[in-house]
Amino acid sequence: MDKNGQPILYLRGLKSIPLSVFCVEKEQKFFYDPIYSNYTSGSRKLPYSSGQQVKRSIMEELLSALNVQRSSVTFVFKQPKLSEAEVLSQCDPNYPDQLIGGWMFAKDNDDKKKKKKNTDDADAKDSSVRKRRSPLSISAMVPLHPLLVGYHEENISFDRSDNKDLHQVKIRDANGDLLSEEEVQSILDNTHRDLYRKWIQNKGRASGLFVYDVAIDLRTLFSVSIHDLPQTIKLDSKKWVRSKNIFGDCWTLCKEEREKIIPALAHALINWRITSNQARTFSLMETLAVAISDNANAQAGAIRAKLIDDGTERPKAKPIVDEKAGAEVFVTLPCAAHVIVENESADALDAAVESLIKKMQAFDYEKQL
Repeated sequence: MDKNGQPILYLRGLKSIPLSVFCVEKEQKFFYDPIYSNYTSGSRKLPYSSGQQVKRSIMEELLSALNVQRSSVTFVFKQPKLSEAEVLSQCDPNYPDQLIGGWMFAKDNDDKKKKKKNTDDADAKDSSVRKRRSPLSISAMVPLHPLLVGYHEENISFDRSDNKDLHQVKIRDANGDLLSEEEVQSILDNTHRDLYRKWIQNKGRASGLFVYDVAIDLRTLFSVSIHDLPQTIKLDSKKWVRSKNIFGDCWTLCKEEREKIIPALAHALINWRITSNQARTFSLMETLAVAISDNANAQAGAIRAKLIDDGTERPKAKPIVDEKAGAEVFVTLPCAAHVIVENESADALDAAVESLIKKMQAFDYEKQL
């Protein structure tokens, strides 16, 4: 990409989810559809994966490809009740997850007062807030169309009734005291409930076709503003060079170091998948198609859905992968099971990775102005 070209790359991916769960801690996330509520499953509920979860999955794939650890984080709490305080990150662009993922450093109010008393402290002279916005803008992974996804709930169990001699049942009375073994056995003998099995109800599940979008700002991908860097962080002049972009003076990672990160980043953007909480609902989350362009509108047209008028009252939609919409499109073999295509290939994702690598390598990071 030359200086006259668009400095932002857009990527859209289409994934197939046969049956899975997008969650980190609690239940399957969903939002409500106001238009097709009478025709979608789950009483208008549409499953999605948050942008935060997508970003975390991409960063994990990036670090795995580079074979490096994540930068450390310090969690601060206050006594006497261990109340929440600040979370302190390294704010160090030498760590790939900090450089690509961004950082936020905000000191606690009490800490600010203490620092003011000690003007010799480097941190005291530094601003209380340091923030680097990630050069990646990442969307949530959402349905390609409300009619092309499903949300349903199922009941699951934690069952140990196959060997009751090995496992135990304990029962507390109204005061919280444990009953004796004889009292417990009497209850077990006179109940129809199987107390060696836990029923877990109404667990949400997602299925269908989903899309995610990523915007890559090449201007800040490997350039860090001098105002976003804490004074306590010293950069190696052999790895970083002073330069300037439209946002002002900055430090830019040298070409040798960029060449290490770019292939790993391209791989992560194409091949990431959600692996958290997948013990019983694992899905390959296969990528069906990828569109790459410097035009956001072309992305939306390259991978889209279209309503079908078949003469019935119930609306229908079909997925479309359009190579003539203005974006570079890569179609995988599994895509042919969902979309009528003619040019699917086994190496489509490898070609998409190579395309991203070339586009990111072509940008002049050190001489942007």
